[in-house]
Amino acid sequence: MHSAIPDIDQPTPLLGGLTPQEFMRDYWQKKPLLVRQAIPGFQPPVTIRDVHTLARRDEVESRLITHGDKGWSLKHGPFRKLPPATQPNWTLLVQSVDLHDDASAALMRQFRFISDARLDDLMISVATDGGGVGPHFDSYDVFLLQGHGRRRWRTSQQADRSLVPGLPLKILADFQPDADDILEPGDMLYLPPHACHDGVAIGNDCMTLSIGFRVPSQATLARGLLEAAADQVSAQHLDDPGLYGHPCLPGPDLAALYTDAGTPATRTPAALPDALVGATLETLSKIRLDRTVAARFLGQWLTSLPDSALFDPADEPPTLRAGIPASGRLTLDRCTRLMYCDQQVFINGEVAPLAAEPGLQTLADRRALEADDVRRLSPETLALLDEWLQEGWLHWED
Repeated sequence: MHSAIPDIDQPTPLLGGLTPQEFMRDYWQKKPLLVRQAIPGFQPPVTIRDVHTLARRDEVESRLITHGDKGWSLKHGPFRKLPPATQPNWTLLVQSVDLHDDASAALMRQFRFISDARLDDLMISVATDGGGVGPHFDSYDVFLLQGHGRRRWRTSQQADRSLVPGLPLKILADFQPDADDILEPGDMLYLPPHACHDGVAIGNDCMTLSIGFRVPSQATLARGLLEAAADQVSAQHLDDPGLYGHPCLPGPDLAALYTDAGTPATRTPAALPDALVGATLETLSKIRLDRTVAARFLGQWLTSLPDSALFDPADEPPTLRAGIPASGRLTLDRCTRLMYCDQQVFINGEVAPLAAEPGLQTLADRRALEADDVRRLSPETLALLDEWLQEGWLHWED
């Protein structure tokens, strides 16, 4: 769906009067920021009843957390029945609401002054009085936007993040808050990774919207890069492209066979030959580990969709090659993830079979492309967009 790119040089109430540039410089991944009335008069994109309904669906990830005399309890959805709204101390968490609701997706994309590669999902929690998930920390950045009711947030930048053992949740063993704030609808709290926090609902109509960001570990990035390089080798020489091998990128010639002519007879036949070990290591110097291969892994991985992403194509989508309507625009479906790097284009975990012409880059950045801009695209790109329209990845808005 259409998403204007935030002006990174203009102050915005969303960040308490800071420009996105100032926020990224002074707060991002550094320290918390409390913003009163980040969205004045805020009305959540969904109701508490809508969240309960989502939690009943098999393809939606949801969790129910309760806390009482018997301690903490964690259950995973779907939930055909929830505790009564008058029962205190329970919280329902529903992940990736942005995949199921256009207004929620539009809300999340107000934060696109941060790269789509980092933006993850919109989670919504609804809680009764006293409900929460306990004092904890996350490994990712998060904006906590109050939707309904009130929630008390206590936060700490403490270094001690040891956990209580044996619990179904990661609860801090010694939480020492240094800030204590009550958030009303429209208020928002930004927390960097590892900031300790505890949110407790005040009243039975509490809704909090969490805009979360993915933070890959070095191990994840290293493994993905090596997998992409390995898939390219397989595609080039073993007729097995794997996930990251198609289309095939230019690569080294590794067709030569191992040779060991002149090797003397051995008295230790079970020992691996040093020459074979050395020759194996030498092949690594030929493997392509560069920007193009890294982009191949990141582009496909970061645009891959969870199983809960469902598309609903139009019954008779327009055929752009046959003629572009006089007015209107192309828009990406709320579930579609479209990214690019240099000349490579990635959509929903796939590699587009053509280079990233400027029009495609504009579509990815703005998530929409006006009719006049569509008319400037090449016939090959229009043919590709027709395929995406058929899949429901794109829509035409009159």
